[in-house]
Amino acid sequence: MKLLLASSSRYRRQQLAQLGIPFESASPDIDETPQAGESIDAYVERLAIEKARALSDSHPDHWIIGSDQSCSVNGEIVGKPHGFDKAFTQLKACVGKSVRFSTGIALWYQGQVWSRCEHFDVAFRQLDDDEIRRYLELEQPYDCAGSFKVEGLGIHLFEGLHGNDINSLIGLPLISLLNLMRDAGLQPLSLVANKPAT
Repeated sequence: MKLLLASSSRYRRQQLAQLGIPFESASPDIDETPQAGESIDAYVERLAIEKARALSDSHPDHWIIGSDQSCSVNGEIVGKPHGFDKAFTQLKACVGKSVRFSTGIALWYQGQVWSRCEHFDVAFRQLDDDEIRRYLELEQPYDCAGSFKVEGLGIHLFEGLHGNDINSLIGLPLISLLNLMRDAGLQPLSLVANKPAT
């Protein structure tokens, strides 16, 4: 069985490696523009499927994993900030609010697709501008949807975290992925590479 992660994200590669299943990775080239009237859940699930499908011709014998994450703040879909100013604006808009992050996950194999959307709610503390600025200067999370790293210093920003799988907040919902693999007839534990004896 050949497994391919349709992502250039080092965070998703690190997450998938946790499962112990050998995999390759490649970057899909898709248009990530939201469609008119598209809900955030539909948006991230569609992109997850499109990322996997985009690599299906070049990797026809692979099981392909696609994933995409976003959140909505004040009715606007929020993605990666790519710089300090946008990150500051994103975090400022989240102060004192509970923000729902939606992560689409898809598993593609030879024209068949299994997919779902996972939710995770983040309750932000009351933060002043200096705290936001200090956090961004320290962590520089400019390649992360929502402008924070929950697995890093981002934990300083929150009052609470609520959801089924903390991995979904990092970008790859591993529990959902394992469930999709089982739905597709795979047995994930049987795919784990044997660890050397200690």
